[in-house]
Amino acid sequence: MKKTALWLALSACMSTAALAQHSDQEMKEDIQRHRAMAAAHESAAKCLETRKDEKVCMAELQAACRGLAIGKYCGMKHAH
Repeated sequence: MKKTALWLALSACMSTAALAQHSDQEMKEDIQRHRAMAAAHESAAKCLETRKDEKVCMAELQAACRGLAIGKYCGMKHAH
């Protein structure tokens, strides 16, 4: 129990320290990237709703996310 509490406290401190390392400009840019990724995912969801082929929708998602996130799923991967 004590180890868990210590680990949680240490994790919280590390997270706070990581946030403190970002300048205001970096934070604004990060926020913009998250919003752009969210918009790309929303577009992908709408594409799938139209019953387009999944490969077409994923190609559009990948194009919209180029340069925004790491990986071919725009920073998000889920199970099917």
